[in-house]
Amino acid sequence: MTEPVAPEVGRDFIRDIVQADLDQGKYKEIVTRFPPEPNGYLHIGHAKSIALNFGIAQEFPGRCHLRFDDTNPVKEEQEYIDSIQADVRWLGYDWGKNLFFASDYFDRLYEWAEKLIQDGLAYVDDQTQEEIRLSRGTLTEPGKNSPFRDRTVEENLDLFRRMKAGEFPNGARVLRAKIDMAAGNINLRDPVLYRILHAHHPRTGNAWCIYPSYDYAHGQSDAIEGITHSICTLEFEDHRPLYDWFIEKLPVPSEPHQYEFARLNLTYTVLSKRVLTQLVRDGHVAGWDDPRMPTVAGMRRRGVPPAALREFVKRIGVAKANSVVDVGMLEFCIREELNRTAQRRMAVLKPLKVVIENYPEGQTEELEAINHPDDLSAGTRKITFGRELYIEQDDFMENPPKKFFRLSPGNEVRLRYAYFVKCTGVIKNDAGEVVELRCTYDPATRGGNAPDGRKVKATMHWLPAATSKPAEIRIYNQLFANPSPDASNFAADLNPNSLEILSDARIEASVAESNSTEPMQFERQGYFVRDKDSTPGKPVFSRTIGLRDTFAKEVAKG
Repeated sequence: MTEPVAPEVGRDFIRDIVQADLDQGKYKEIVTRFPPEPNGYLHIGHAKSIALNFGIAQEFPGRCHLRFDDTNPVKEEQEYIDSIQADVRWLGYDWGKNLFFASDYFDRLYEWAEKLIQDGLAYVDDQTQEEIRLSRGTLTEPGKNSPFRDRTVEENLDLFRRMKAGEFPNGARVLRAKIDMAAGNINLRDPVLYRILHAHHPRTGNAWCIYPSYDYAHGQSDAIEGITHSICTLEFEDHRPLYDWFIEKLPVPSEPHQYEFARLNLTYTVLSKRVLTQLVRDGHVAGWDDPRMPTVAGMRRRGVPPAALREFVKRIGVAKANSVVDVGMLEFCIREELNRTAQRRMAVLKPLKVVIENYPEGQTEELEAINHPDDLSAGTRKITFGRELYIEQDDFMENPPKKFFRLSPGNEVRLRYAYFVKCTGVIKNDAGEVVELRCTYDPATRGGNAPDGRKVKATMHWLPAATSKPAEIRIYNQLFANPSPDASNFAADLNPNSLEILSDARIEASVAESNSTEPMQFERQGYFVRDKDSTPGKPVFSRTIGLRDTFAKEVAKG
């Protein structure tokens, strides 16, 4: 596969705009923000936005705020606030003292809403949500004015204050901006600014029973914080005229500008927060941090290095038009980073016992194994070799086809770091399944080479039966079998083979005893990481990614 070419840092259109604004003296300091709604966990699409906003603040004179747009208490939880902060930090970014919440500004947003009423630019509407939706019109037909649109300023102020005081039930009334029901942009057809919601807020408790809409709170929060470049994804492009309308009509302390870029779309992946929430609630996955989830927490648990995600975001760049990125690009970045950083160990996922009949009973010896072939500073470790070993079941065939060079009756192979061995016998159970192999070894081949110069065509990993430890191995594949999953019927596209659990695997004793959360390469198997489900005596390891793209090959086979 041709290595993807990383775009130059600073050459995307957003950074060009920022540089031009600095060159023209428009700003002395660049201020960006990452503004998640705390109604779920962050996913890889958010990672792109995080890297862009925090990256710009790092590359130019400036700062990036982390602001929670917490305007909907029904869907927001402290768990999500905590997880988002943890994810941003894990990705390698720091907001310093610049942690904010839209709820910090509820008093000022309310005051500004009253000003809109006083200026004749907002009114209280008694229509139901459905009536408002029907009267808004279509892309080809204008909307219809609300029968309550021409209420007096005094009546609107009185009703709005009574809404704030909690006199009315949920849904009884809303506050709407008075703009233009015939506007070509539907977002300008008297959008809702406040709705009644008797709900406990994670930060403000029960102080409020009316809450601002996202469109109203977002831009004004930007203005309060002095944001210079409000960077959003393309779905907010049609909201920009409304964003600008509020900035123009209100006495805001600064005038930010909104810029849009293409959101991340990835094959075999759904990034809809609604779908991700449903995957969790319906039990299709084991939680927001299930390693199959495209959430940042899921990828962290799976052992994906943050550097790989940053490199992935850098490689795909920042564009103005939506497109779909092949998940192979992400996998390439993960493998590249792990190949560079992960230490090597051996694990046998589906063990087959081997008895070396000419090796002395009761004798063992220590063999030296390297921890990383490209990093001598990583050092070496000792592995105990003895008479009884485990190899992979797939590394033996009793009646092999041509070009099967691993172990078979009469065939000789090399055991990694050890000796040449030859299969001399096969033991089966009553069902005819191979359960044990008998072999011989050549003592002269210690270290893996024969003094007489003879060659073998396969080198296999192995583990000692006496000192290796049992472990559970979880093999994760893509959550969806369809490269373009249907978000409206996502369950139909779920991959039934997204998780395989191997309960009888064997790992090196040092791996079992270590509590390290750093990913490692199990030689010939892939990259793995210790899972939080591990318990004393029963370590659990999850596969981060295979050494090559076996999933794509399976899909190609049909």
